[in-house]
Amino acid sequence: MREITYQEAIRETLMEELRRDEKVIVMGEDVGSFGGLTGTTIGLIDEFGPMRVIETPISECGFVGAAIGAAIQGFRPVVELGLADVILVAMDQIVNTAAKMNYFYDGKTSVPAVFRVWSGFRPSGGPQQSQSNESMFAHVAGLKVVMPSNSYDLKGLLKSAIRDENPVIFFEPKGVYQDLSIVPVDQYLIPLGFADVKREGNDVTIIAMGAMVPIAIAAADYLFENDGISVEVVDPRTLRPLDKETLISSVCKTGRCLVVHEANTFGGFGAEIAAMLADLAFDKIKAPIKRIGALETPVPVSPSLEVMVIPNKQRIVETVYTLLR
Repeated sequence: MREITYQEAIRETLMEELRRDEKVIVMGEDVGSFGGLTGTTIGLIDEFGPMRVIETPISECGFVGAAIGAAIQGFRPVVELGLADVILVAMDQIVNTAAKMNYFYDGKTSVPAVFRVWSGFRPSGGPQQSQSNESMFAHVAGLKVVMPSNSYDLKGLLKSAIRDENPVIFFEPKGVYQDLSIVPVDQYLIPLGFADVKREGNDVTIIAMGAMVPIAIAAADYLFENDGISVEVVDPRTLRPLDKETLISSVCKTGRCLVVHEANTFGGFGAEIAAMLADLAFDKIKAPIKRIGALETPVPVSPSLEVMVIPNKQRIVETVYTLLR
């Protein structure tokens, strides 16, 4: 066992999957000699060459379309789109082609492609480099949506995504990119569609996503150490398909729930979780389900304003107190 960063886990996973299956290819801007936007593809072109590590023009719509075509022909493209903000340029290709090909051809055609995006807040990233748009894609039938919160989950889930027969939007939160986690040397898979209880508790359930998971755990530790409040933290890991059973089981145990994500609260994925719980666990809920997300404004560039918009430990702690009153 060893500790590696989220960033290192991505590179290691890509290396292993490229070695395992010659149909796996990597595509994106500067993924060759430069190593991609975040350095996760450094060294890949040296081993696998430019036919499998393919540098593309700055045309997201174009190379996403090329990846979809390659997937239909039997390849397994892993497409680095960089910032989650930029994926919107290729939304038509992903939503109207990749997500629907299987339905168009009665299951005879699939698009086994992974679209990697660097999501969430970035210090002074501003309105166009700090977006969290996972709920837009979770809404689309035919897509799978994954958001790991640590290196261990990242590696197992990315391997499963690459091997999946469906298009997968793979969100990589900026806030955990340099976080260390224990990752086995031996290869392993984590199936898509299974949540994970990161911290057990009995009084309140916090369902946290992406970079909010370690912050939720820190808030839970604070609440226990200072007030004896026992908080359970659950990480969905996969937003679509969603592991409803694990979320419902936790909320039925505690009776109280807070959902936390980086995206704006209005229309965020937390609303879907809250609606699902209200529908399927209403008789077990002791207090209204609460949600925390970014404030309803584009993310400012100014650090002093940015911290006012971003969800934080203090907001989580205060909301838990509200749930227990």
